[in-house]
Amino acid sequence: MSASPPPVLALQGVSKLYANGTLANDNVSLAIMAGEIHAIIGENGAGKSTLMKLLYGLEQPSSGRILLDGNPLSLRHPGDAIAAGIGLVPQHLQLLPSFTVAQNIVLGCEPTRGWGQLLDRRRAEEQVGAAAQRFGFALDPQALAGELSVGEQQRVEILKALHRGARIIMLDEPSAVLTPQEADSLFASLRKMAAQGLTVILITHKINEIRAVCDRFTVLRGGRVSGAGNAHDLGDEAISTMIVGYALPPASAVRRRRGDSDRGIPLVRARGLSVRRADGRIALGNVSFDIAAGEILGVAGVEGNGQDILAQVLAGLRAPSQGRAEIDGDEFTGRGVRNARTRGVAAIPEDRLHDGAAPAMSIVDNVIAVDYHKPPLSQHGWLDMTAARSLARGIMERCRVTASAADAAIGTLSGGNMQKIVLGREIATAPRFLIASQPTRGVDIGAAQALRQQMCDLRDNGAAILLVSADLDELLALSDRIMVMAQGEIVAHFAANETGPAELGRYMTGSLRAGGADALLTSSCTPSIAGRQLQDRAPA
Repeated sequence: MSASPPPVLALQGVSKLYANGTLANDNVSLAIMAGEIHAIIGENGAGKSTLMKLLYGLEQPSSGRILLDGNPLSLRHPGDAIAAGIGLVPQHLQLLPSFTVAQNIVLGCEPTRGWGQLLDRRRAEEQVGAAAQRFGFALDPQALAGELSVGEQQRVEILKALHRGARIIMLDEPSAVLTPQEADSLFASLRKMAAQGLTVILITHKINEIRAVCDRFTVLRGGRVSGAGNAHDLGDEAISTMIVGYALPPASAVRRRRGDSDRGIPLVRARGLSVRRADGRIALGNVSFDIAAGEILGVAGVEGNGQDILAQVLAGLRAPSQGRAEIDGDEFTGRGVRNARTRGVAAIPEDRLHDGAAPAMSIVDNVIAVDYHKPPLSQHGWLDMTAARSLARGIMERCRVTASAADAAIGTLSGGNMQKIVLGREIATAPRFLIASQPTRGVDIGAAQALRQQMCDLRDNGAAILLVSADLDELLALSDRIMVMAQGEIVAHFAANETGPAELGRYMTGSLRAGGADALLTSSCTPSIAGRQLQDRAPA
């Protein structure tokens, strides 16, 4: 009898100890077979990102071995990983927007012609077109990358890795910015890739994705393997317990539904908010809505369709070209961030690294950044560092932040732990109006549940919340109402308990528009499902 083939990729007792004493991976052993889709899951700080860096040559293990087809593999830099047939599709895509699909894919290993070794554009487009057809990607090789949807750009990144000879593809949180339809299409393509002998490693936080597309999974907790198994053999509770170490309460624990009769007088009113770009294009078009105290209004939409601009206007970072927003009749838009915060506005930005934190500064400094000038943090113009550290430690404890100390630079934290600090800081200001943009992106399931509960507690204490999220399950669980944005405008409006991910996804593409969706989305309206005329009241 012939022996079974070795795993295509294996780790044997791999550990990674950083110079600061952080043990990111601790004696990790796992095996990934050729032609399978294997998920790596775990909490923030569990070691997933470090493991991915080790497998792509961005970091080197302190001990242990990486094996490829049963043979020891040394990955000194990403070039070694690419040469070994390992490709990486990062969460933040890295395409050149002014290049075509074909140019992006062949960049660095272009087919050439003639003595001058010129780019053979026709052959490049033929190669890309054939690869796209082989794996079920609907891509035009001549299209500009900057004009593609996020889902299409992601497919370009996958084809770019395949063009370089990758037979093992690692994807980091690939569905985080996709509509349900785009995610389903991606998963279908991944299954087609696996059926043709390619191996896929999926970094994800979503248990439903493990069931939808993966064959097996490995769980990391505290840098060590805490569990593994076949994707369909264990229930959600068993997998979540492997991830966080204890049984999580059901999603319904943070879910609340209210009838229209429960909605009071709007606390937040927005009327005709519009923003024009420098070139005259409309980035935000005539957006109007109301949010009552104790209500969550969700915003669904494919990223880049005006949600970020709306959040910036409401947070005071950008002045609207026209229109206004008020809290209890007091206008707060177009007057700067300090003015908005004085009126009770808080904001969790979409880009935590660039807009939500100062990476070189300590956790304490980042925590006090918004209220450092107020008591108890400031007394007679002097900072009270005892109060500051107490606030930081309290947020770290409530949000389950993994860090060496409150004085550690926030840039040394994982992305998920950084997000916990940002969200905890904003909620700690006890705002009247919270703008939450992608509040749990990249956060593990245990911490995400705790952060969602904090938002619900804030809501129950009378705050109005605008929740912008690419996670439709999150929107449906937390929101009272959901508005859908496409191309900078509101195209549909639903009661959250009258719709689902598939229906929202159809409107997110902009191909459908509910009748009357451009009317005022007021908190006393009667939301309707798609296809029925919205019954919104006229402005007073």
